[in-house]
Amino acid sequence: MTSIPTGTTLRALAGAALGAAAARAAYTALTRRPPGLDGRPGAEVWGRTNHRGEPVTLLEGPAFAAGAAVAGLLAPGATGRVRAAALLAGAGSGVLGGYDDLSGSASSRGFKGHLKALARGEVTTGAVKLLGIGAVGLGAAALAGSPAPTRAGRAFDVLLNGALVAGSANLMNLFDLRPGRAIKVGLITGAPLAATAGSAVVAAPLGAAVALLPEDLGERAMLGDTGANALGALLGLAAARLGRGPRLAAFAGVAGLNLASEFVSFTKVIASTPALHRIDMLGRRAPAPVPAPAPADPAPSDRPAPAAS
Repeated sequence: MTSIPTGTTLRALAGAALGAAAARAAYTALTRRPPGLDGRPGAEVWGRTNHRGEPVTLLEGPAFAAGAAVAGLLAPGATGRVRAAALLAGAGSGVLGGYDDLSGSASSRGFKGHLKALARGEVTTGAVKLLGIGAVGLGAAALAGSPAPTRAGRAFDVLLNGALVAGSANLMNLFDLRPGRAIKVGLITGAPLAATAGSAVVAAPLGAAVALLPEDLGERAMLGDTGANALGALLGLAAARLGRGPRLAAFAGVAGLNLASEFVSFTKVIASTPALHRIDMLGRRAPAPVPAPAPADPAPSDRPAPAAS
């Protein structure tokens, strides 16, 4: 049985601790003074209404992206190329997600919705984000480099890794529909990557996510596109450090789930699968009670009213 070297474990723990501390500090600072935009107060800019109809803040997303970026730069045991790639993947995807958070509309959703809008000559914020994250993924993959011995092999790795980063960023955003769900998915998939990839930079976003999980589960804040895109992109970059076979398998899974989301509701699948539903509800508030339907009005009688005596 192969054990993880002690030095690797300590570096991963250090990266996670840095991510947690940086994310909490960023969240405290941002919520204390929410940044405004175009003369609008910060509380209005970042405030949203969740699935329960209650107010939440989107500032968890910028706090996560900032915490992961700072921790990735300070985490021990990583090369300059890996740090630069992580900074580009996390911060770039986060900025593009923030653009969609603050300027987007719900008129077009999913790949099909954005493609239909483009066919009509309408460039949606979602389309800008998708194209931008694709470019960010390729840039991060090129920065991280490839150990392949040939030029063709290196080019293939950059394309595969870039698609993995971009696809993971989009996929994580699809899970951010219920409290804590995206972070739980990130932790379940990211913990093995942190162990196998052996880099504190991989562990940094996981620490940031854990630190912000209570706010998410408590329904006080949500990742939004900013945080979910950044988390997914960083996990995709972590998966890019695996061997080519596992990477191809990971990309097939990510691409398949992105495609499935166009036809299937992840929320319905999770709710109808007992094991997934238990994990999804872990730490969450009980669902809001469904109001009882109002009694129907009595049907009008066909009998004539009795004659007055």
